[in-house]
This record gives sequence, structure tokens and C-alpha cells, in this order.
Amino acid sequence: MIKRILIIEDDPGILELLHLIFETEGYAVEGFLNGKSAAEIILLKPDMIILDIKIVGSVQTGDQICADLKATTPLYITPVLLLSAEPDLPELSAACFSDSFMAKPFDLDKLLNRVAELTG
Repeated sequence: MIKRILIIEDDPGILELLHLIFETEGYAVEGFLNGKSAAEIILLKPDMIILDIKIVGSVQTGDQICADLKATTPLYITPVLLLSAEPDLPELSAACFSDSFMAKPFDLDKLLNRVAELTG
């Protein structure tokens, strides 16, 4: 079964790159340049979510979206990976209960391995 990845990234170049990389690896990818609410994300039923922290034009930051997702009842179990250049990324990741995080610029092989681990 093809795994579905939802990516929210405000940089069109990075979004396009991630879209191409993951589709080449056999994932179905849906990407957005602006944020989505937790309710909208849940309705999309992705197998994994990749969120940038700063999302220009979004009401919420990626870590706020993640925190909202993880606070849903029953506990939202879809893996969330924060992908950001924020200097306090480990702390932001822990505070919103993301399943993983990776700093930009990222190593492509490490990102692919992490996504493979998280999507099982």
C-alpha cells in the first residue's frame, strides 16, 4: 500500500523538491504552501506529516499545528516530523510532541531514512 505524506512548507522551491523526492521514492505526496488546521489535516488522513515551523501566511506555526494534532482525542497517532531551520527546533519538537525533527539544511538520505522509519 502506498504511504501518503502531507507536507506543509511555505518555500515553493523546498516544497517542490520534497514533492519530487518523495514521489520518486514511491510515496503519494500532497503539499501545501500555507498552513492547514488540525481538523483539515485529520480529514486528509495522511500516513505522515512534515511541517515547517514558520509558515508565512498561516495563522498557526508548524509546532502549533502539531500540538493541536497531538492534543486530539483519541491521541493523534499519525507521525509528525518538524523540518525547520529554527535554532530551538529540539525544544519546539518536544513541546508539541512531534515524533521527530530534522534541521534545515537537511541531508537527503537521512530524511528519507527517517520518513521510512516513521511510516513503517
